[in-house]
Amino acid sequence: MTQALQPAHFRCIERLRVRWSEVDAQHIVFNGHYLNYIDSAISAYWRALALPYEASLQALGGEMSVRKASLDYLASARYDDLLSIGIRCKHLGTSSMQMEAAVFRGAELLVQGELVYVFAQAQSPKPLPSALRELIEAFEAGHPVVDVRLGGWAELGSDAGQIRQQVFVDEQKIPADMEWDAADASCLHAVAYNRLGQALATGRLLPHGPGVAKIGRMAVMRALRGGRVGQQVLEALMQAARQQGDREVLLHAQLSAAGFYSRAGFVQRGPVFEEAGIGHVEMVKTL
Repeated sequence: MTQALQPAHFRCIERLRVRWSEVDAQHIVFNGHYLNYIDSAISAYWRALALPYEASLQALGGEMSVRKASLDYLASARYDDLLSIGIRCKHLGTSSMQMEAAVFRGAELLVQGELVYVFAQAQSPKPLPSALRELIEAFEAGHPVVDVRLGGWAELGSDAGQIRQQVFVDEQKIPADMEWDAADASCLHAVAYNRLGQALATGRLLPHGPGVAKIGRMAVMRALRGGRVGQQVLEALMQAARQQGDREVLLHAQLSAAGFYSRAGFVQRGPVFEEAGIGHVEMVKTL
């Protein structure tokens, strides 16, 4: 007898709440919306692999196309239900990926699905790149897919600088002369890389006072936000501070990121202030 699917069977879970516009005249979710739910979860799966989708496929020399999608409806979701959509790779073929999807309300399985993606170039199937195959196998086996490296600006500055340029200067419109400073040459930098060698996130650690270190310039590429890569960079910098004997770390968090740091154990100290025209708050954590 096949064991019923459970949320614990999936390493990648995307959570969402049913909107009023997705409910039909029977007051249940219209059947076609489940494919949208699963498609959102597929995007989360690529983030869980630490792969920025477009950039990674370009680097791999192809694109993913859906060959097959099938759903088995077991029960119905209703307005305002909180759903968990699990995604896992069930089988890797020569040029295809068979993905299993499941929509849960709590532990109740509502919909089970199968999607087959084909790796192709100019609509012609081609073998799955070995790097992608090995990455998916490693992820499904529970192995880490991100490597955080620590080092100086001479070693990591090119990749760290590229991320900061895109996030702070290009995206947030912070003036370039405010982003780059002399501290980069002497402080400790962290850069997170995926298994394709792509730089995903960065941060830096510098002394602030006796026994106190400051974390700054934390930036995550847009496509990977909402995953764990920023948390992994933060943890690596805090561990480096512990190893050098610091008892406290502080940072200036953008208000939009304050929740992220709160979940990591940081607490606010002092009022809101502006840096580069953006609201910030000082946050601290005892090591």
